[in-house]
Amino acid sequence: MSHLEPSTVIGALQWRYATKIFDARKKIPPEVLDCLWDALVLSPSSFGMQPWKFIVVADPALREALQPESWNQAQVTEASHFVVLAARETLTAADVDDWIARLSEVRGVTPASLADYRAKMTGFIDGMDGAQKLAWTSRQAYLALGQLMTCAALLGVDACPMEGFSPPAYDAALGLSGTGFRAVVACALGYRSAEDKYALVPKSRYPRQRVMETR
Repeated sequence: MSHLEPSTVIGALQWRYATKIFDARKKIPPEVLDCLWDALVLSPSSFGMQPWKFIVVADPALREALQPESWNQAQVTEASHFVVLAARETLTAADVDDWIARLSEVRGVTPASLADYRAKMTGFIDGMDGAQKLAWTSRQAYLALGQLMTCAALLGVDACPMEGFSPPAYDAALGLSGTGFRAVVACALGYRSAEDKYALVPKSRYPRQRVMETR
């Protein structure tokens, strides 16, 4: 496979920003959208367990209902697409066994051959209480968010990560209550409006030597 040039990657990351105003007339083409959704599915997670669910909110009425629960941020309704990343509220040995079964199927091995790996996962999960499990699964969802945003930039798609919403209200509106999943973060995707002044604001980051150390 071919790889991108370093300058291409950095150029895309310099280009991206948290888009505040989307052009509601511009929609993401189906082939680009498929790539973004595949990128989400291919996101890394600890142990590969993927303790998440991605909800693409396609119903305009539902997006309208979510906007007041999102500090009235216009991105919820103006972006081409809006996806909510939900994390598992808890994890059990049954979830581990489900993942072991999938690994066995894909790799063509027996579940018994993965016994040591299963023991590591169950030991890790058993060492956490409920709050710690939710915190851990939420961090996994943020890994997926990062992958989504990076891939969007490489594809020339604008994105805006969003934490400013009421998780209980989102859970209720999206039918997540009682499913074992909880909304933790969202992402608006589409194309920036020419009226968004933030598109021209220089990217503000500390210099590398301030935030990186070699030891």
